[in-house]
Amino acid sequence: MDTQTNAQNTKTIKEQLRANLLYSAYWLSDLTTEFLKHYDITQQQFNVLTILGEQHPEPISTKQIRERMIISNSDTSRLIDRLCDKGLAWKRPCPHDGRLIQAFIHEKGQALLSEIGQNMAKLDDVMCNITEAEATVVNKLLNKMRFHSKEKMV
Repeated sequence: MDTQTNAQNTKTIKEQLRANLLYSAYWLSDLTTEFLKHYDITQQQFNVLTILGEQHPEPISTKQIRERMIISNSDTSRLIDRLCDKGLAWKRPCPHDGRLIQAFIHEKGQALLSEIGQNMAKLDDVMCNITEAEATVVNKLLNKMRFHSKEKMV
């Protein structure tokens, strides 16, 4: 019997679930990073660009972006700066509150989002052995766990 199987036998089912979720999250994160390298964009930049795309044509502040990010990052301003440097976004000071920065998606950013979206099925193919029904159940269970945990931990 290998060490991993031996270790799993001594863990509770919830300990096994936690370990499996962590392994799976890192595995999918690595695959996503590799997928996005082709587009010269990081996962966090893609997350911000997606938020800007959903907000288009309205502006969104860096504070609002941070609140909507999958992984909140205190360095949202730097992510916006990098997207601006790549010509994917643009920003300006908020006319009503000079302390805030408003960010917008640029046409080039919209085009990149569209191109990535057309190829996202390639990344989703890693889940080809999961049926739609199974995916629905997994999504419901993950949401149940995550939202319940937020209430418990607060």
